[in-house]
Amino acid sequence: MTRGGNMTALGPLMARSDNDIPVRTPRVPAREAAERELSDPRYHQHDPNPIQQALDWLWARVDELVSAAAGTTPGGWIGLLAIAAFVVLLIVALRLRLGAVRRTPTTSGALFAETPRTAAEHRSAADRHAAEGRWNEAIQDRMRALVLALEERTLLTPGPGRTADEAAAEAARSFPAYADRLRTAARTFDEVTYGGRPGTERAYTLLTSLDTDLQHAKPDLAITPTGSRG
Repeated sequence: MTRGGNMTALGPLMARSDNDIPVRTPRVPAREAAERELSDPRYHQHDPNPIQQALDWLWARVDELVSAAAGTTPGGWIGLLAIAAFVVLLIVALRLRLGAVRRTPTTSGALFAETPRTAAEHRSAADRHAAEGRWNEAIQDRMRALVLALEERTLLTPGPGRTADEAAAEAARSFPAYADRLRTAARTFDEVTYGGRPGTERAYTLLTSLDTDLQHAKPDLAITPTGSRG
């Protein structure tokens, strides 16, 4: 009885143990099965494209570098931002400083860089540029017209390689009352041609006014080319 009872008690237990044994799948086939399942296009239809993935990777690296810099910079992120602000201000200061220096270039090229035309042709070209709002070209052609007009009146010696500064200095000997305006005109020409500064309507208007005034001005013939009175 006792033995039979024990057998009866153990029978269900042993059967339950046999049924509860987990099914073990070898590791390598399981991994391969998972890879096959995950390779299904359904799981990747919303993945970012390769370019987006590359950008995400790049931004992640940049974020790591910035975070590392912030960790080694005194003050952390605040210190890093202060350094960045200082660098930006330094760049702006250098740009302003270099811009101020380039207002009066130490070297400038020839006034006429192409086949010479008449003063009237340069004035017509300048007017066309001005009508289109192309102030750089308008200023250049108006300055060339001004100089050529003086050459045509034999008040300037023709010089194909002459610079705007040289032409203004020579013209000022015949028109001393216009010396300052001539220097300003030459500086404006150099700024837009070699200094990288954009021309303006106001600058063109001043240059046009000077050109018109010189056309009607009488030269001071009492002053020799050397600047002494004869």
